[in-house]
Parts: sequence; structure tokens; C-alpha cells
Amino acid sequence: MALVNNNALFSSKRLSVNLVTYHEGHRVLEHNDPMGSGRYFKFNVVLKKPQKGGVFYAERVIFRLFDRIYLFRPDKYLHRVSRIEKGKRTLLSIALWL
Repeated sequence: MALVNNNALFSSKRLSVNLVTYHEGHRVLEHNDPMGSGRYFKFNVVLKKPQKGGVFYAERVIFRLFDRIYLFRPDKYLHRVSRIEKGKRTLLSIALWL
């Protein structure tokens, strides 16, 4: 699998902000992110879309705008990203655990 750059911009007990870049050839397999108790939310903003591939799928999203902005519950619902066939995918990911 291709390299992933994950730069933590901020991290605390309940909130994290990361700038994540997925390179050509990478994919995220279908999974969920179990967190035990509480509720886990992710707000992802795709800053750079790949020229081909790299499509986000989720069983359910709370909010989606322009296929670039997503609010979802990664602890409850399966999600994945298809293989990036050309280019790279960069996103700002804000995770909140309540």
C-alpha cells in the first residue's frame, strides 16, 4: 500500500485535527472505528481530490456537501475510500469524541 502522510495539527483527549494525504495507489478498506463508550464524530474536508479514484463511501453520513465535506459517525457505520488511481487525496480531518 502507498504511503500516507498524517500530520497532527492539534490533539487533546476529546478533539483531534489532522491533515492527511493519501498518495496514488492507496485505498482505505471498509471498516469502522470502535471507541468503546461515548459518541465519535468525524468532520472531513477534502482539500485536494485525486484525478481518478479516491472516492469516500459510508453506510450513513449526517451531512455531505459537494462530495468534499462530510460529517459522519465512524464508530457506528462502515466507511472506506476507493483506490486512488491517479493523483493524491488530501483532507482536513476533525475528530470529536463525546
